[in-house]
Amino acid sequence: MATATIPLKGSTSMESKKVSISSKRQITIPQKFFTLLGFNTEAECIMRGNELVLRPVKENTSGEFAEQILADLIRQGYSGEELLEKFKQTQRKIRPAVEAMLAEADRVAESKSGGYSLEDVFGTEDEK
Repeated sequence: MATATIPLKGSTSMESKKVSISSKRQITIPQKFFTLLGFNTEAECIMRGNELVLRPVKENTSGEFAEQILADLIRQGYSGEELLEKFKQTQRKIRPAVEAMLAEADRVAESKSGGYSLEDVFGTEDEK
């Protein structure tokens, strides 16, 4: 099957490839896409409007914020076993919070209205 490059606004482009669907509703992810996107043994399947989005499942996304979580908890005065317990509690909240933010972003993108500005989320320079 042929691969097509689709120009998008700005300097980016999107690559597409037509794939077959088996009688068991199975598809094969093209090797190039599989490798470039870092797929392993699982894919996340998301319905967005009339599109189906497949993306690799990332195993431990909450670890990305470990340093920031620890720094914040230390500033709050936690140490020892109490620090460890608060760290675990806070780390468990990261993935659901990020997923909620992504879901909200998808809702805003679909409606093309509403949403939050950068200032709503991060504040302004004056507020620091």
